[in-house]
Amino acid sequence: MRVKQLATLEPREIRAMIRKGELVRPTAGMAKGYVQGNLAIVPKELAYDFLLFAQRNPKPCPILDVTDVGSAEPKLVAPGADLRFDIPKYRVYKNGALADEVTDIASYWRDDLVAFLLGCSFTFETALLSAGLPIRHIEQNCNVPMYITNIECVPAGAFHGKTVVSMRPMPANQVVRAVQITSRFPAVHGAPIHIGDPAAIGIKDITKPDFGDPVLINPGETPVFWACGVTPQAVAMTVKPELMITHAPGHMFICDIRDEELAAL
Repeated sequence: MRVKQLATLEPREIRAMIRKGELVRPTAGMAKGYVQGNLAIVPKELAYDFLLFAQRNPKPCPILDVTDVGSAEPKLVAPGADLRFDIPKYRVYKNGALADEVTDIASYWRDDLVAFLLGCSFTFETALLSAGLPIRHIEQNCNVPMYITNIECVPAGAFHGKTVVSMRPMPANQVVRAVQITSRFPAVHGAPIHIGDPAAIGIKDITKPDFGDPVLINPGETPVFWACGVTPQAVAMTVKPELMITHAPGHMFICDIRDEELAAL
């Protein structure tokens, strides 16, 4: 099924396809107008520290929902959904190393786990597209490029590490408009945290993202960088918790709430 067709489906329809194994691909452009979320799952003993980390780092880790201990149901944003099955692809980190990449996490689920859903920049892409701004990774039918920067997160408890950013090239005369539009969505990363020179935030080669796929930057375009919910994965590699389960970069959870419900007036 093409992205344009997937854009017209309801979140429940998309999640049903994912659960059946019929849809294993990045979710950018799907269920147009609905919120998408990043996933981070940690044991209960680390949940308070992670909650505090997210609270101190709202740009990369804006919280949409937190499950009860041992529950995989995101009751606030998608009642009845199951975070063990409803994401196209997951990553399992053990002691900081990527141990597995799977299409469901039933075999890894434990009664002491707490799941966090964090805002995703895919959410504000509908608003950018509606304003006529380009979304290059959708145009190229690939994953958004993401980079580990030299920007330190504010530490909290066991958690510390570098901020990850996603990048979208924008025509130079449209950068201000992109800032204005995304500023309306603080719950899904909000305004960019850097514009222009990648080296200024520690990115040595913009053609080689740490996560996702490289995209074309055309003449006259400026790279624009937003804080990214893949940050917990970079943190996991730094902190090395016994277990952290995340989404695979670009493979998000699609919520039942609409983008505009999170938009600031």
